[in-house]
Amino acid sequence: MTTTTASATPEAASPLGTFERYLSLWVGAAILAGVVLGNLAPQAFASLAALEYASVNLVVAVLIWAMIFPMMVGVDFGAVRQVGDKPKGLVITLVVNWLIKPFTMALLGVLFFQMIFADLIPAGDAEQYIVGLILLGAAPCTAMVFVWSQMTRGDPAYTLVQVAVNDLIMIIAFAPIVALLLGLTSIAVPWETLLWSVALYVVVPLAAGAWVRARLLASHGGDERAVGAFTTRIKPLSVLGLLLTVLLLFGFQAKTIVAKPLLIALIAVPIIIQSYAMFAIAYGWALIWRVPHAIAAPCALIGTSNFFELAVAVAIGLFGLGSGAALATVVGVLVEVPVMLSLVAIANRTRARFATRTAA
Repeated sequence: MTTTTASATPEAASPLGTFERYLSLWVGAAILAGVVLGNLAPQAFASLAALEYASVNLVVAVLIWAMIFPMMVGVDFGAVRQVGDKPKGLVITLVVNWLIKPFTMALLGVLFFQMIFADLIPAGDAEQYIVGLILLGAAPCTAMVFVWSQMTRGDPAYTLVQVAVNDLIMIIAFAPIVALLLGLTSIAVPWETLLWSVALYVVVPLAAGAWVRARLLASHGGDERAVGAFTTRIKPLSVLGLLLTVLLLFGFQAKTIVAKPLLIALIAVPIIIQSYAMFAIAYGWALIWRVPHAIAAPCALIGTSNFFELAVAVAIGLFGLGSGAALATVVGVLVEVPVMLSLVAIANRTRARFATRTAA
């Protein structure tokens, strides 16, 4: 697919600055700061955590806007209409997200908590952790995907379509898949959380980005370079939003991390394995199928990350705030950013292998 967006092609993308090249170091510092500050000032973080609507934290939502706004400005709606002409990346995303990921996550949960970790965790608690993993596996990411796509110089129009299609399928498929894997007859899906999250993380920033893009093009005679220059200038805002988001997420769970470090590590093991496995399947498939890197990288990352707001909300609604299921979904939040950053690095380092790919 040919895109006219400046940010959609590796050649037009700006090189990483010194700060961005050491992003993993800054994220590590943000994680440490979050844990320390969360334990030193728990009331402050509790107040920030309370600023939510329909289980969606509004402070985190604003920071995610800051992260994804540059990519939303880069979305070329003319290119969006052409996505259907080359559907391979979309097919990979949908198969991994809905036919592979939920079921392999359930299998990993059973393998680790009923077999490998059976002597370390009580059986009742193990079942709760498996439930939490299932909820994570059945909820593909909505917002942070735009961040990972931008960091791999992904095609913004194609990424938007992939996320939109996933959101539509999630509305229909999330409850039945979770019900099947949990053996329940009905699941109380917090629809308000689901729809509110889609509106906050996709619709609002996309509308704002489209408006800014239109103004830039209008004031520069339709020159796409104006869009590229603008997104380059505001890129530091995106990185700052990521670091502050990491600090807040770890600050919100700081006491749990300090109080139960071994348990957190045990729960993290299957989540980490699942993340790298899903990335390997999607990324390898894209390579074999000759999908261009600007589509292949976001395609693999979408199949790896999770919609943790939805997973946490369902776990709390079904089993309570203090349940093992809720804790497992929270560990998914803690694992998400470090793991995804490592996968972004892998995708960027292997870009040359996709250099001659032309079919999507």
